[in-house]
Amino acid sequence: MSQLSPRKRYEQQERRRSLLIATASLLSVCAALYYFVPKAPGWDAVKRSFFNWPILEKTFPTLLKAFLWDIAIFAWSLPLIMVLALAIALCRNVRKPALFPLRVFGALYTDIFRGVPIILLVYLIGFGVPGLGLSRPWNSPYLWGTVTLVLTYSAYVAEVLRSGIESVHKSQRAASESLGLSEADTMRYVILPQAIRRQVPAMMNFVIALQKDVALLSFIGPVELLRQANVYKSLMANFTPYVGAAIIFLCVTIPATRYADYLLAKQRSVRT
Repeated sequence: MSQLSPRKRYEQQERRRSLLIATASLLSVCAALYYFVPKAPGWDAVKRSFFNWPILEKTFPTLLKAFLWDIAIFAWSLPLIMVLALAIALCRNVRKPALFPLRVFGALYTDIFRGVPIILLVYLIGFGVPGLGLSRPWNSPYLWGTVTLVLTYSAYVAEVLRSGIESVHKSQRAASESLGLSEADTMRYVILPQAIRRQVPAMMNFVIALQKDVALLSFIGPVELLRQANVYKSLMANFTPYVGAAIIFLCVTIPATRYADYLLAKQRSVRT
């Protein structure tokens, strides 16, 4: 069995030392919070209003059922966002002079929908379009809330995809053309597979943000998690349901965030 070199032994010791320091620091902060927060003058009132266990136990099952609407809206919005974002990214990447209007359209689309706050678009589309007097189901807040999310997030994801397309070296295009591939086939079989693979970690961050921003649709009517928590808050005059909603979101977003970090670290290790 080969012994570790002095450098490897030193690096191993440094990792152990860093881990011990980080653990001690974290435990110290947690102990300080545990000791000092309950001593605050208003802690009892905060505990009753935000951390009321009987209320959390009573409302949590219904909050979980309401969260199914968040998942449903997220599930049918995500594929639409990806398709539209890819179309916008391709519009911004066209090279033929005759297709220049498509580049202008792509630029205007991303500028407009990235420049307007999403909550403002939720109000404008969610209340404005049903105000036209459309019949069911065309006046559904679920429909127009989904449209708002798709329009907004496709603008952001399109820019991520465009940067991925532009990151592919020009020699890839030249090699494809030398093999007789058309411009469309080059984009489909050579450029896009590389671009999408490179941008997966960045797109994962938008997926996480989308899961959270579904809650913004509560302002126009859908009874999803945030709206259900708001209903309970009004009925019980207590903010604990909001804490329950936050716990549910964290149970979904934290694993997704860690997975995005893992993909990013894996990508960096491959490059190095």
